[in-house]
Amino acid sequence: MSNETMMANAIRALAMDAIQAANSGHPGAPMGLADVATVLFNRFINIDPSADKWADRDRFVMSAGHGSMLVYAINHLLGYDDMDMDQIRNFRQFGYRTAGHPEYGHAKGIEVTTGPLGQGITTAVGMALAERMANARYGDDLVSHYTYVIAGDGCLMEGISHEAIDFAGHLGLGGMIVMWDDNKITIDGATSVSTSTNQQARFEAAGWHVQSVDGHDKEAIAAAIEAARAVTDKPSMIACRTIIGFGAPNKQGTSATHGAPLGDDEIAAARKELGWDYPAFEVPDSVYADWHAVAARGKAAREAWEGRLAASPHREAFEAAHAAPDQAALAKAFDTYKQSLSADAPKVATRKASQMALEVVNATLANTVGGSADLTGSNLTKTSGMEAVTRDNYAGNYVNYGVREHGMGAIENGIWLHGGFVPYGGTFLAFADYMRGAIRLGALMGVPVVHVLTHDSIGLGEDGPTHQPVETLASLRAIPNLRI
Repeated sequence: MSNETMMANAIRALAMDAIQAANSGHPGAPMGLADVATVLFNRFINIDPSADKWADRDRFVMSAGHGSMLVYAINHLLGYDDMDMDQIRNFRQFGYRTAGHPEYGHAKGIEVTTGPLGQGITTAVGMALAERMANARYGDDLVSHYTYVIAGDGCLMEGISHEAIDFAGHLGLGGMIVMWDDNKITIDGATSVSTSTNQQARFEAAGWHVQSVDGHDKEAIAAAIEAARAVTDKPSMIACRTIIGFGAPNKQGTSATHGAPLGDDEIAAARKELGWDYPAFEVPDSVYADWHAVAARGKAAREAWEGRLAASPHREAFEAAHAAPDQAALAKAFDTYKQSLSADAPKVATRKASQMALEVVNATLANTVGGSADLTGSNLTKTSGMEAVTRDNYAGNYVNYGVREHGMGAIENGIWLHGGFVPYGGTFLAFADYMRGAIRLGALMGVPVVHVLTHDSIGLGEDGPTHQPVETLASLRAIPNLRI
């Protein structure tokens, strides 16, 4: 066996054993994607488990969050200090970091919470956009990394995926590479029972670079990733034709492997099929060594980057952007502003008052990024001196999200999670229902994105009942961690 075959089979073994021990979980995706993930990590990704928040690390987003054991297995094998074998043995158990879906903040190496399908790929768009915006400000020496995503059929069926794909293609986010787990299986059976979309054509129509490969041919996978990295003016999608539950001889390729343990007999048969002659939760030293080499490569890259940062004329600005917002400066600016309001007593609409407050914020913080879902003139979220972010000007600081409220919310989450920026975006309060999934996920993660929701009165007579947020405020207040 090649080293990568053993590295991939370690993922499969840990996944099927952990899920069996928990008596619940999703073995199909981790087993089917093990080859894709192994090639990606072994040959391409730059991350350092000993410095998991390194600013110029590559981002890896498991959008198909039910395949969480892929992430936990990889992070264990790489040597993250909070992901020992005890965490793997206690998958999905109370008090452990290894939840059924990856949870941001619960364990290192998890870039975003990805329980609801479609959120991961869309949040990753925000990360890829933030990378380009930071690169425009600080240059290649400090910011030049990739955003890799594994997305499943369910992610691409969700409506938010269309908003993400269209937006990323429009802005030409060449550092974003999506690997689609094209296994043609859903919980209800074959994907053909519910969809007949040509996903490759869909991505191409949105301006993406598209390839298709055998998801178990390691050299083909590597060649496709290389080709995707060479395309700098378009995001890339690689359709990886995989066999769900690969290695389980009697169940692979069927929905039986999607969301249930394989069972002791099938696991024994899979061990024989894969040539994995080790008991449950045991990985040979040689395999650990191969995975640890990935971490060592990332550590070397991080140390070289730290040298460049130390010598960079942009160091002070870069570090300030990645620090918490200067609360003292904001407080001082608003004290002065409130004194002027008391003296002048202007009579303005609430949305104009909001814009006036944003003027103070944006004049005080150098790294705010505003935006609106095609309602800039109504929300008044654009302040003086702001420039639009375009594929030709990533140095801008105002994002035209288009009529994509749900996508806007998730992209804003991704911008904040990437680091270096303080995002806010506007729409009408009644349309918060369209972005509720992203708002809730942001609150769950503790991400302090600011949603500027104007037209918040039930007295919106001219627009009629559809625009009157009668119940909206109460429903938003029911979301834990959301400040209204």
